[in-house]
Amino acid sequence: MSEFLLHIFCIAGIYAMIALALNLQAGYAGLLNFGHIAFVGIGAYAIGIGSQFSLSLWLVIPAGILLSTGVAAAMALLGRQLSADYWGIATLALAEIIRIAVINEESLTGGGQGIGNITAPWSTGSGAHDVGIFTLIIVLCIAACTLISLRLGRSRFGRALRLMREQPQLAMCMGYSLLWLKCRALMCSAVMCAVAGMLLAWYTNYVSPDYLLSSETFLIWSMVMIGGIGNVRGVLAGVLVVEGLYNFIPFAKDWLHMSSDLTGALRLGLVGLVMLTGLLLRPGGILPEKLRILP
Repeated sequence: MSEFLLHIFCIAGIYAMIALALNLQAGYAGLLNFGHIAFVGIGAYAIGIGSQFSLSLWLVIPAGILLSTGVAAAMALLGRQLSADYWGIATLALAEIIRIAVINEESLTGGGQGIGNITAPWSTGSGAHDVGIFTLIIVLCIAACTLISLRLGRSRFGRALRLMREQPQLAMCMGYSLLWLKCRALMCSAVMCAVAGMLLAWYTNYVSPDYLLSSETFLIWSMVMIGGIGNVRGVLAGVLVVEGLYNFIPFAKDWLHMSSDLTGALRLGLVGLVMLTGLLLRPGGILPEKLRILP
């Protein structure tokens, strides 16, 4: 039972990092990025490809982070002439292009089969011991991402992002470059996502195009919206709620004798129902963002 709980915690911790990264874009800057999962996939595939060709982690990790931030900068440039809703569609299209490229590049990425036999650098061969080490690493990473998110939110950069979100014209009048603000927000988020993708690849010992599915982006969006967009503590609460639902359904499957196909649909249906109920009854989420009101 303890190993199962640690497994849930590790997966939830990785999703918490990804959700906190999305909150930097959507919560602080008000960016509708529907291709957010691309950053995670890039980090995961960096580890997978490095493992496949026995490359040094000192090369693989920086390369994955740099490539992820490069894609983030490209996404920001897409928004120069596009409104928020069209930019969101463009980011979704860019993420799908990356996924299709991964599927068709079999010699490098393994195609639709993905890349397996990925071994974490701290692996000892003992399952229980490795999970314990990974749990400690996840705790440290969540703490670091939470601290970074809080510090950024309270910094001048965070205030500039919120100003851009609420009053973009005023932000421009005050001398801020909206494109540069968007680019910095996306790049900071991309770094956190790339690290989360690397941890996911090490934890599952596998990476596949399924890591780049658009449904994963919308799952992260549901966590952020249910918890409280713009509030770091709310985002973490949203992750707990969604992961709790996801892990409760398999037990309900055995009790209610449901098929596996129905279980998957019920997972998405319950998350959607909770999100819609929250939007109707508590639009700001479980822990809404608290904005400072000037006298």
